[in-house]
Formats: sequence, C-alpha cells, structure tokens
Amino acid sequence: MLRLRNSRTGSYAEVKPVQPGLLRVCAHVPEAAGESGVTALRVLLVADLVARVAELGHLQALTVLVTADESAERMSELESAADALGIHPPAGRARSGNAPALLGGPADVHVISNGNDKADDQGGVVTRVGDAHMPRGRGTANPLLDREHDPLTVRFAMLSFPVHQAAELTDDVLADASETAGDWRRWVARWSESPSRPVPPDLSKAVRAAFRDLDTPSAIALLRGLVHDDSVPSGAKFETFVYTDRVLGLELPRDIGKPV
Repeated sequence: MLRLRNSRTGSYAEVKPVQPGLLRVCAHVPEAAGESGVTALRVLLVADLVARVAELGHLQALTVLVTADESAERMSELESAADALGIHPPAGRARSGNAPALLGGPADVHVISNGNDKADDQGGVVTRVGDAHMPRGRGTANPLLDREHDPLTVRFAMLSFPVHQAAELTDDVLADASETAGDWRRWVARWSESPSRPVPPDLSKAVRAAFRDLDTPSAIALLRGLVHDDSVPSGAKFETFVYTDRVLGLELPRDIGKPV
C-alpha cells in the first residue's frame, strides 16, 4: 500500500483509491518560469513516482497535469523537459476544477508545490513537494536545453532528496549523480552475464518499504551498499537493480550488450 505524507495533517496516510484498481493523480504545477520551472519539473517527477509505485502494486494510474494560466508554448517546453527526465506523459491538462472530468472521478492524490493552496479544499491525500533549485543559468522552465547534463542525471539528483525537502541541485550533486548512474549501468551490464538469481527476500522487503513511503533516498542508499556486497550473487544484484529501476527510472539496463 502506498503511503504519502498528507500536508493537511503532517503525518503519513495510506492512499485508498476511490475506485478499486485505479489511482487518480493530480499534478499541480507552479508557474513554469525561472526557478519555479525546476520545481514544476519536480512536481511532475513526484507524480510520476506515485504512478510507478502504484503500478508496481498492480494498480492502474491516471495522472492529469493541473495548471493555471500558462501559455501553450511554456507548457510544451515543460512537458518536453519532463519527457527528457523519463516522466510518463499525463493523460491531459486541466484547470483545477476541471480535473475530475478528465480523471473520471475525484483525485485520490494531489501532488503540489510549497505555497500552493489550490488543492487544500479538495478530497484525497495532498502531498507537498519541496522546491528545487539548479545553479544560476539553468533555472529555465527547461533546464536541460543546454544539454550540459544527461537529463536522467537531473532525475537521479532530484531522487536523492526527500520529497518534502528542498532539492539543491548543485554542480557537486549533479556530478555525483552522473558518476553513480554511469557506474551502476556498467555494473548492471556485467551482472547481466551471470546466472539469474531472485531478489533476496530482505532486499525485496526493504525496497518495497522505501517505495511505499516514496523514500527514494533510502532506495538509492540500499543500491549503493549492494554494489560491493560480496554476500549477494551477481545475478541477484542484477535483478534487484532492474526491479528498483522500475520506479527510479534511470535506465540502468541500457548498457547491456555494449562493449565494456
């Protein structure tokens, strides 16, 4: 069962879909301009994580992007950046009051930025996302336009911070994310050549517990420790990394078959 920190109470609450088998999610993005453009991307990323965890639990997830008076050009730019970060596209865009019509019913989850109170009077769990900041010069609605970083490096860097805390995407944080992602892809490619082994029960339980609370930093820490754990067979490491990547979305298997 997915649990989210409900901003109304400050405590975690289980997400219980109104319609069994279907999770309806509203991603309320702030104005996609300047620094808030990076925060808008983070809101979409968290909504993507909610959907991925739901799907891991055999639920269908339906997400609608809720926005104010944004231009089509600016929203297109934001969605282009979201696509580069591996964020699944929303089912559609809506104004706040129109979202239930697109979702086919009331939202079960509202993902919203700090300072935004548009969902406070609506049903469902409201979870707030901390602001995200990138180094000066990259704070546009699409901070990936300069192509200085692999977009998935930005995704990884965001995932390394707790959802409700601010994400300071400094050069050091981005460099560490880039190096770690590269290392993990090489390890996954090597481990893929070993006989497959099931994910050890204790690792499976730990990963599921982390994802249940949308605790991606704990999932990342688990993978960091697993890389050099000689007690776990290479085939089991491979399956664990691939399984965890279903939510992290870092394309960890993409180097399989490439020359080392």
